[in-house]
Amino acid sequence: MTKVQPDDGQDGRAYRARPAALSASVRRHLGLNLRTLYAATLVEPVGERIESLLTKLGRSKG
Repeated sequence: MTKVQPDDGQDGRAYRARPAALSASVRRHLGLNLRTLYAATLVEPVGERIESLLTKLGRSKG
């Protein structure tokens, strides 16, 4: 999710949204926490339906 800040231009048009900048330390903190949160999902087995779809995608059309 991105925090939106208005662009208060002097041209009288409606505000344009631009994302708020995050400091390097905040981005690093978020990244580490997201990696920790989702680490377990990387080692879990893939469901049969997903595996079947991936197999179909991997087949060549020739």
